[in-house]
Amino acid sequence: MADRHESGVLDTCTYIDLGLLDPAVLPEVPELTVITLAELHRGVAMAKDAAARAVRTEKLGAAIVEFEPLPFDGQAAARFGTLVALTLEANREPKPRRLDLMIAAIASARGMPLYTRNAKDFAGLDGMVQVVEV
Repeated sequence: MADRHESGVLDTCTYIDLGLLDPAVLPEVPELTVITLAELHRGVAMAKDAAARAVRTEKLGAAIVEFEPLPFDGQAAARFGTLVALTLEANREPKPRRLDLMIAAIASARGMPLYTRNAKDFAGLDGMVQVVEV
């Protein structure tokens, strides 16, 4: 695929659905953020039963082993503020999207595309984050 990115950030839903996706639509080197790891930990804690907890624990364990997560650093924090402002300008409420915006801020601050299953979650961020819907 000629337009396949060398690297890119997977948002949490994309990582969770990784086994369902054609690798050709993903970056050659997928990256995760510390925010996604936090969301995966939350998913384990919130599992309704042992079977769900086991599946979520496997997914979390694989992420821990396979990825060195990108941090939410000072550059990402500054970009987060910009993305919140853009979200407000688009007449959208940033509070329920704060984790998505933090993931997007990490990708944006590093000049990396963001791969998602829910592009609508990132509406209004054009020009600051390259969103790739998969």
